[in-house]
Amino acid sequence: MTILDGRKISNDIKDEIKETVDQMKANGEKVPHLAAVLVGDDGASLTYVGSKVRACERIGFESTLVHLPDSTTEEELLDKVHELNNNDDIDGYIVQLPLPKQIDSQKVLLAVDPKKDVDGFHPTNFGNMALDMPTFIPATPFGIMELLERFDVETSGKHAVVIGRSHIVGRPMSILMSQKAKRGNCTVTLTHSRTKDIEKFTKDADIIISALGVPNFLKADMVKDGVVIIDVGITRVPDESKPRGYAITGDVDFESVSKKASFITPVPGGVGPMTIAMLLKNTLLARENRRA
Repeated sequence: MTILDGRKISNDIKDEIKETVDQMKANGEKVPHLAAVLVGDDGASLTYVGSKVRACERIGFESTLVHLPDSTTEEELLDKVHELNNNDDIDGYIVQLPLPKQIDSQKVLLAVDPKKDVDGFHPTNFGNMALDMPTFIPATPFGIMELLERFDVETSGKHAVVIGRSHIVGRPMSILMSQKAKRGNCTVTLTHSRTKDIEKFTKDADIIISALGVPNFLKADMVKDGVVIIDVGITRVPDESKPRGYAITGDVDFESVSKKASFITPVPGGVGPMTIAMLLKNTLLARENRRA
C-alpha cells in the first residue's frame, strides 16, 4: 500500500514554481500576482486564505487580501469584483466561499473575468474543461489528477467511482477521469447521496474518489482489494483528546480501508495541500497567458 503524500508533492510543486518565479525576477519580468476576496470572518475561510498568502510569500508571488465585512452587500462585492477584473496588476483572483446569505454566490462567480478565474469555477472555464480545451481546472480536481500522475497510478481502462456531484469536485472529477488522456480513459460512475445500493458500485471500483463530506462513510467491506482511494472529505469531528477539541476526518475509514488499498490519500495531508499548490499553478498560467 502506497500513501499518496499530498504534502510532499505540493511542496515539490511549490519548489518548481519558485524556480520559475526566480527566473522571471532575474529576467526583470513581472511576477504573478494572486488576490483573494474574503467576506466576513468564517474561521475555516480565514485559515484557508491565510495559507494561500503564506504560500505566495514562499514562492515569490505577489498577493493581495481583500477582506470585507460580513455586512457587505451584493452590489458592493460585485463592484470589488469588477475592480479586480480591470486591475492589470492582478493576474488571477479567487472569491472565497461560502459568502454571506445576502449575496448570490452564482451571480458573483459569473462576474469574475474567466481569464483571471484561477479557481476554475466560471462556466467558460468549466465548459472548456469539458471540451478538453486549455483552461483553468478547479484546484482540487487538478490536484487529484497531479497526484495520480506523480505517483504513476494507472487509470486507463479502469472503473472509477466518484462519490459526490458538486461543481467544485465531483462533477469535474467525473469529466477529467473520463477524458482521453494519460491520467484518464476511465469508465466513470458518478454516485451521490441519493444513489441506491452505493456499495454495488464501490465494490466494483478500481478507483474511488470520495467527496461526500460524511466522516468515515467508506468502510473496508465496501471496497475490493487493490483499490485506489482518493479521499476529498474533510470534516471536523469532536474529539476531546485533541488539543483543539476536534479531529480532522475524511470520508474514508482509513484504518480499515488502507489494509485493502493499493494507493490511498491520508486526511489530513493528502488532497488538501494539493489544492493550494494547484491554485498557485493556475495563477502562474494566468500570468503566462497575459504575457503571451
